Amino acid sequence: MALDKTELRKLQAFLRQSFDNDSIKVVLNPRDTETADVHLGERKVGIVLVDDEDGDRSFAFEMKIPVGRETLQEYLRMAFENEALKIIPRVKKTDSVELNSGSDFLGVISADDPKGKSFTLQMAILDFDLEDY
Repeated sequence: MALDKTELRKLQAFLRQSFDNDSIKVVLNPRDTETADVHLGERKVGIVLVDDEDGDRSFAFEMKIPVGRETLQEYLRMAFENEALKIIPRVKKTDSVELNSGSDFLGVISADDPKGKSFTLQMAILDFDLEDY
């Protein structure tokens, strides 16, 4: 089912609050109404996908990160202009880390290749996460 204007507005508000950055924009993808493009200023940085499986509506924010592990935190802090973003190691996992904003969990960042030269941030957004927006 396609994203509607209310969902786009709520997703934008949720991401702006999560990353503490008001320049985040969420706009419907003109070629696929079940995805939205996420922009940081004028630059597209990711997408939001809709998941309607099992009758529950949820969303997934995905962002490709074109840097190595050693500069991951710096890159995200610079991109979102948010010094509270922190990379946290995962117990028993070496191919991924957690992304937090302060003490709040945002999502998981996984390596795209074995050498860790690029990563993908995946952030689950459940329908009840958007209720306050």
